[in-house]
Amino acid sequence: NEYDWRKCEARFNAFPGFITEIDGLDFHFIHARSKHEDALPIIVTHGWPGSIVEQLKIIEPLTNPTAHGGSASDAFHVVVPSLPGYGYSGKPTSTGWGPDHVARAWPVLMNRLGYSRYVAQGGDWGAIITDLMAAQAPPGLIGMHTNLACAVPPEIDKLIWAGSPLPSDLSADEKLACDRLAFLSKNVQYALYMASRPQTLYGIADSPVGLAAWLLDHDPRSLEMIARSFDGVPEGLTRDDVLDNISHFWFTGTAISASRLYWEAVKAGVSFFDLKGVKLPVAVSVFPDELYEAPRSWAEKAYPKLIHYNK
Repeated sequence: NEYDWRKCEARFNAFPGFITEIDGLDFHFIHARSKHEDALPIIVTHGWPGSIVEQLKIIEPLTNPTAHGGSASDAFHVVVPSLPGYGYSGKPTSTGWGPDHVARAWPVLMNRLGYSRYVAQGGDWGAIITDLMAAQAPPGLIGMHTNLACAVPPEIDKLIWAGSPLPSDLSADEKLACDRLAFLSKNVQYALYMASRPQTLYGIADSPVGLAAWLLDHDPRSLEMIARSFDGVPEGLTRDDVLDNISHFWFTGTAISASRLYWEAVKAGVSFFDLKGVKLPVAVSVFPDELYEAPRSWAEKAYPKLIHYNK
């Protein structure tokens, strides 16, 4: 009885929102242009269990950096689309909308907006899609930034998922990354289920409590952070952040349609965190609460043109 969705609705409506059709599917996106003439266009892609609700916080600092301690040269024109089946985007009625297809759709969107030179950023599914887009190297994309690097060496990835012993010569950072990935491999039942039976999750589409439980308790470390935020401990997340995101899924009826991205990825043979073959310039940011902390050694091998790495 304390939560107010209208506040989130007002934040949405403060930015210009549009819908465009690409390959027969409607895509909703926010398009916030900077007042600075030489701003660099950027397309920002979210993940699951997130949504464009997450990106509402970063639009103002990116479009108007001078009001946030930056300079005009830091400015971006910001494009934030919703993934297929998420938010106000269309829900695919046929197969084929996997991460690789989304990666091909985003350059269409940017070109349609008149941007012939732009960069891309992603986290979670958005990181995978951004890596795939950079690997495809469409004309106009000059570089990318990721906060979840697809940098796990393929041989390490196989050993972790097989539960096999790891090489003995790993550095401390590499060992920590492997430990986090091993922990993750044992706590991704939600992902395995959505990848195999997304259409049977009727309960979360029929109950707001069921949906909240599914989105909240998807891995132990995230749930612990969310619980702390509800207990009044200052976190990057607030109670409203959490409830805004859940409500966005609920009011758009996208619990099941969003889950299908996992099935599509497996069907298309898309790996999660290993190398995608990116040759464009890449910037990597590593945050302590991410699914895993990509070591610099891995990032340098994954991205031959690594121009920035910040942990």
